[in-house]
Amino acid sequence: MAVVPEAVAVQTPGPAAIGVGRLNSIDLLRGLVMAIMALDHTRDYFSNLTFQPEDLSQTYGTLFFTRWITHFCAPTFFFLAGTGAYLSKKRGAELSSFLWKRGLWLVFLELTLIHLAWTFQFQPGLEFQVIWALGWSMVALALLVRLPMKALATISVGMIVLHNAFDRVTPAALGNFGWIWTALHRPGFVPIPQMHFGFFFLYPLIPWIGVMGAGYALGALLQRPPEQRRRTLLTLGGAMIACFVILRVTNVYGNPPVGFGFASPGPFAMQKTTELTIISFFNVEKYPPSLQYLLMTLGPAIMLLAWFDKVDLKSGIGRFWDKILVFGRVPMFYYILHIFLIHSMAVVVALAFHQPAAWLWHGAFFGQPPPSGYGYDLPVVYLVWLIAVVILYFPCKWYAELKQRRKDWWLSYI
Repeated sequence: MAVVPEAVAVQTPGPAAIGVGRLNSIDLLRGLVMAIMALDHTRDYFSNLTFQPEDLSQTYGTLFFTRWITHFCAPTFFFLAGTGAYLSKKRGAELSSFLWKRGLWLVFLELTLIHLAWTFQFQPGLEFQVIWALGWSMVALALLVRLPMKALATISVGMIVLHNAFDRVTPAALGNFGWIWTALHRPGFVPIPQMHFGFFFLYPLIPWIGVMGAGYALGALLQRPPEQRRRTLLTLGGAMIACFVILRVTNVYGNPPVGFGFASPGPFAMQKTTELTIISFFNVEKYPPSLQYLLMTLGPAIMLLAWFDKVDLKSGIGRFWDKILVFGRVPMFYYILHIFLIHSMAVVVALAFHQPAAWLWHGAFFGQPPPSGYGYDLPVVYLVWLIAVVILYFPCKWYAELKQRRKDWWLSYI
C-alpha cells in the first residue's frame, strides 16, 4: 500500500540489509503488516457476520482480535512511507516533486482502479479511503520536507498529539465549510446539494499527515550505527506503549467520546466479563486514528523494527522472513492485486457453494451487511486468507525481481 522511494540507509547497515546500505527491516515490517492486512479484507468478503467486531454488545475475543491485529496496518504504512522518503536518495526540490506527483497518482488510483477492485463497478469511486489519505499525505509531506527537520517533527508530532482536543468540533458548527472538517478530521458522508450522490470520507487527513511526517523524522534516527538505532527504537516504542496504557487506564485524553466515529468505542470501562473488559481496553477509535490508537499500534511497530534490524535472512526462520520481505518491496502492486484476488475468490466460492453472489458484483460490503445465507465462520476466513497470501507471493516475487532488473520510471509508481 505504502508506495515510497526505496529505503536506503546512509550509515553502515545491520544484518538485515543487502545491497548498498538498503535497510531490509523497513521492507520486512511493511511486508508483515501487508500480509496481515489481507486478513481483514478476507473477513470483509467472506464473513457471515452482520455486526462490527468492535461492537461490545455482540463481539467476542477471537473475532475482536482478528480485527484488532489488522489495526497495525494503516499506521505502519503511513509511518514507513515517511521513513522511506527520508532514506531515499532524493532531497530538496527533487524529493518534493516526487512526493506530490506520486501522491496525486495514488489519489487517482483510489478513485479508479482500486474502486473497481473493491466493487467490480466501472464508475469513479466516491469513497475516500486509505490510499486517498495516503496520497494527500504525500502531497502534504512534499511541502513539509521544505521545512527544517525540527519544524517538520514539531508539526507532525503536534498533529498526532493535539488533534483529539478538537473532537467535539462538528462539521455542522462550521456551516457551509463543514465538508472541509469532514475531509480533515471528522469522518462522514458529504452530500452534494441538488444531486443524488455525495462523497464518503472514511479516512480524514488529520492526523495521517502527521503520522507520515513523524515517520520522515524517524528516518534521521535510522542513519545512526546499528546498535544505537536499535536502542533508540526500543526506547521510543516502549515509551509509546507506556503512554498508551496510562492514557487508556485513566481515560484523561486521547480517544474521542462515544458517537464520534463509526465504531465509537468511547472510553475504557469495566465490563460484565474479563474477556469484554480486555476488549474494551484495546477497543480504541480508528476513524480517524485517535492518539491512543496510534500509540497502541506504532509503539509495538517501532520496537518490531528494531528486532527486524537483526534478522538474518539466510538461515533458520530468516528464510520465512525472506518471503515476507517480497510483499514489502512491491507494496502498491500487492495492494491492488490482493483486493482483486480476494474479491474474485469470494465470487468463485459463493458460486461453488450455491451462496448469494450477485451482491459481490455490486459493491459487496460497502454500506450493507451480507445477505441471508452468505458467508462463513472465522476458521474458513483464516484458511482463505492463508491461501490468498500464498498465491500473492508468486506474482509479487516476479514483480520485485522485475523492479530489480529494470529502472523504468513508471515502475516507481506501481
